[in-house]
Amino acid sequence: GKEALNFNITIAIAAIICGLLTLVLIGFLLLPLVGLAWLIFTIIGAMNANNGEAYRYPFALRLIK
Repeated sequence: GKEALNFNITIAIAAIICGLLTLVLIGFLLLPLVGLAWLIFTIIGAMNANNGEAYRYPFALRLIK
């Protein structure tokens, strides 16, 4: 549970940064990539949890220990 929470906090931070970067137009390219990464890694994590395996999300900041 903590791993998924850390990942979603990381994605939220990335989405906020991309939202700010839309002012210089690069955010329009990065925001869909962040959303796609969130969707893919969430599905992979759910499949591993369904199999009873622990999953460590890549690129997740370990804020909650």
